[in-house]
Amino acid sequence: MSSDVKDIKDIQNETEEKATVGDRLGYEKDSKERMPWEHYLKEYQEADSKEIAHRLGIPYDESNQTLTLKFLGTVYHISWPEFEVTHEVDDLGYYPLEEMIYARILTIRFLLGGALSEGTGKFKTYREMPWGEVYLRQFDGRCIKRLAFSYGNRIQDFKAIMEHIHSEPVKHGDVAYQMEIFPGYLIQMILWEGDDEFPPSSQILFSDNFPVSFQAEDMAVMGDVIIGSLKAFAKVL
Repeated sequence: MSSDVKDIKDIQNETEEKATVGDRLGYEKDSKERMPWEHYLKEYQEADSKEIAHRLGIPYDESNQTLTLKFLGTVYHISWPEFEVTHEVDDLGYYPLEEMIYARILTIRFLLGGALSEGTGKFKTYREMPWGEVYLRQFDGRCIKRLAFSYGNRIQDFKAIMEHIHSEPVKHGDVAYQMEIFPGYLIQMILWEGDDEFPPSSQILFSDNFPVSFQAEDMAVMGDVIIGSLKAFAKVL
């Protein structure tokens, strides 16, 4: 996302520096999430909602000041300046943008600094992105290994979840699906099944336009949000 949107890591570092003071003052235990959220919400409230809609090419209802954005297959209506979120009725049964704080932070950062963009059809690994060495170890642990060990020996469960959220099967690994997280931004999730000799493995690929709107930390958070959402979707099958 554009450089004028403050990095999640910077906000978290500031939060950690204030944590002991916050504890003494009785702040909530979720302050690491709450304080970055409050920072971005303030930026959102000071932003031009019409400019956001124009820059991202998304609908904006001036009468009730609501942006319409598709996120992980569901169409959401997001009010400005409050950032109140409602979803259009569909068959998914779980709505991360209403439930997950990191999904909300990711989305508000996209609204503040993202851009309308289409990829060329090529996909890249996290490492191949311009800032690929940043958070690589964290991304590998939080996303790649987590995906492999969550579903590498549960291929049928993975298929059921991905089909439930209307992801598109693609020809990679033992099983792979493509999803759209935000309009024009595609992710492919690939699994190789484990056996008696080898552990399961996985890969996550991103359409090559991701650097237009996202930074390294966004993509690590994105993996967390998606894999966490898959677990929630499994509960409503």
